[in-house]
Amino acid sequence: MNAGPWLPVPPDGYGGIENIVATLVPPLRELGVEVVLASVGDSTLEVDDLVTVFPEGQFRQLQRPYNQVNGVVPAHQHLVVREVRERSDIDLVHDHVEAAGLATLAALGPDDPPVLHTLHWDLHKHPELYGTFDGGGRVWVNGVSADQVSRAPEALRAHAVGHVHLATPLAEGAERRRPADKGDHVVIMGRITPGKGQDLGVRLAHQYGFDLILAGPVGPYHSPEALAEVPTSDNPDAVYFREKVAPYVDGSRVRWLGTVRAPARDDLVASARAVLAPLRWSEPGGTFVVEALSVGTPVVGLSLGCLPELIDHGRTGFLTDNEEELPDLIEAAAKLDCGECMREAATRFTPGVMAARYLELYRQVLARA
Repeated sequence: MNAGPWLPVPPDGYGGIENIVATLVPPLRELGVEVVLASVGDSTLEVDDLVTVFPEGQFRQLQRPYNQVNGVVPAHQHLVVREVRERSDIDLVHDHVEAAGLATLAALGPDDPPVLHTLHWDLHKHPELYGTFDGGGRVWVNGVSADQVSRAPEALRAHAVGHVHLATPLAEGAERRRPADKGDHVVIMGRITPGKGQDLGVRLAHQYGFDLILAGPVGPYHSPEALAEVPTSDNPDAVYFREKVAPYVDGSRVRWLGTVRAPARDDLVASARAVLAPLRWSEPGGTFVVEALSVGTPVVGLSLGCLPELIDHGRTGFLTDNEEELPDLIEAAAKLDCGECMREAATRFTPGVMAARYLELYRQVLARA
């Protein structure tokens, strides 16, 4: 299980891929899979073996110039290749390292273990790689939604063995929990970046008069205090926040809390009227959706990416193609049954469901290879 060199598994707060790996591994091991984790030294996830180059996550290095940090991923991948070739107990590699993981593992020989590479991101990011990829009958890929796979370049799509929706530990036993008491606020969860559409959300909040809370980092800045220390940051997300979002953050109608970690994050979402998804891009995975449903909060958003696959319109949330309809749908969401959201999550989005699906894909990849 190759999680990469950026953050420990599980991460402390933000870390989408690392959180998914941390969610997937325990039920896989319960199903009898022995897991060797390639990560960083401060990972605490219980596995059969941990292999690492770096004693701690290298996420902070991402802010340095490329020519100073372009050895980080190759150093990690070199370890992965060495382990795969020298060990006799590796039957399959499940890779989560963007671009470099796919390219490195595809370059191994025909006698090396087969690979399942999970695509967690926008598949238009690397056209040079994805448009010419050849896995040689040994490397296969999966998406995190059907919509994501359908948008893949043809060469990459030819290697797809399916998709697996994301899961959350919050979905375990969700149907047996009592929904939280609801407040008046609406939440937008996730990193503040143009594709998430926070600028649309804050404008609608002021225009239509609903209270909105933004919860997520701005680039590398996890709190308002951290961002205030570098007010001229040219990080693209910081520029977006400063120009498009911050003018509406008044501390009353619209608040930005920064990164909110569990359990405070779960309480914030559980007590919200709705989670708002004013997306400007085709969201591939939608972790925030499955987490919201797991704590009994419906999701209201634009009908893009994976959202139609995760939300049952009129039962666990509302979707629209018209952004001006979002405020009315937020009002309508207050009438939905929170218990239905939680039952849906307990049926579809538990770690066990995700692990069982991945076990099917492992067997499929092994058979093809």
